[in-house]
Amino acid sequence: MLKYNEKSLKNQHHLLSIAPMMDWTDRHFRAFHRVLSRRALLYTEMVTTGAVLHGDRARLLGYDPVEHPVALQLGGSDPRDLAASAKIGEDLGYDEINLNVGCPSDRVQSGRFGACLMREPELVAECMAAIIDAVKIPSTVKCRIGVDDQDPEESLFRLVDLSAKAGVSLFVVHARKAWLQGLSPKENRDIPPLDYPLVYRLKRERPDLTIVINGGVPSLDAAEEHLGHVDGVMLGRAAYHEPALLAQADRRVFGEAVEDVDLFEAVERYKPYVAARLAEGWHLSGMTRHMLGLFHGRPGARAWRRILTVESVKSGAGLEVIDAALAAVAGAKQGHDRAAFASPEMV
Repeated sequence: MLKYNEKSLKNQHHLLSIAPMMDWTDRHFRAFHRVLSRRALLYTEMVTTGAVLHGDRARLLGYDPVEHPVALQLGGSDPRDLAASAKIGEDLGYDEINLNVGCPSDRVQSGRFGACLMREPELVAECMAAIIDAVKIPSTVKCRIGVDDQDPEESLFRLVDLSAKAGVSLFVVHARKAWLQGLSPKENRDIPPLDYPLVYRLKRERPDLTIVINGGVPSLDAAEEHLGHVDGVMLGRAAYHEPALLAQADRRVFGEAVEDVDLFEAVERYKPYVAARLAEGWHLSGMTRHMLGLFHGRPGARAWRRILTVESVKSGAGLEVIDAALAAVAGAKQGHDRAAFASPEMV
């Protein structure tokens, strides 16, 4: 394990976390990722205060106990609504409340939440003060370094300082600006340049705060490099598209004396969850879609994706689909291993 700073060791669940991602980090995704890492902190998709207060809470906020530690990310800008929503999240057993100050979509902007709040740091601080007053669990902020023509050296530090005065001690910083006009949410994840040094500087100049870096982190190697400068790393698309990297996280990032998770065993451990959800009426495809990248770069990966994609959408699809896909990977692995050990004359 790297020699992380003392602040990191006091907030170990934040050493590695998985970013809240709309349409991706649902309850099935989180349960799947939990069989790969016991320790990584998981986040819900962003849920608006309106949905929490007036929507179907069982559908929007339901989760399985295996997901802990799990944080609820809220979207909103009304302090009273955020406080009420945070209390509901706490009562449901979530381990943390996080305020979204980073999403740049037009829909989010029209609701006056997400990245556009970078322009209203005083309001963010007011919102966080209300949340902190309402709950006992940790309350955190996920933000960008700025938006549009803002100077990140001013916008980031002002937002952090005002929220810190309101009682926030942990900030997840996506090390990019967001452009509120002219770029789609997808483009906002790639086009604005990353400024990791600015986030490192934030940590150096605000050493009492816990700073988690996010944005463009492709691997555990990169995460470990960042952990020499900040308190934690949040992975996003890399963890979704190549979830196998989490199989090494508990050993490499959290320093546990454990073997890396075997991917075949991880699937077997996920199957009871799948069976339980199928019995409740969920569709298999809603769960297997999060598993497609598990064997990325390994023998049988294409067959795995094909079987899960084609068969899981069929009426009545059940665990037999996962078993068939797993068998295809196992067969491909055996063939690959035999070829690798064969003599040159036999190849």
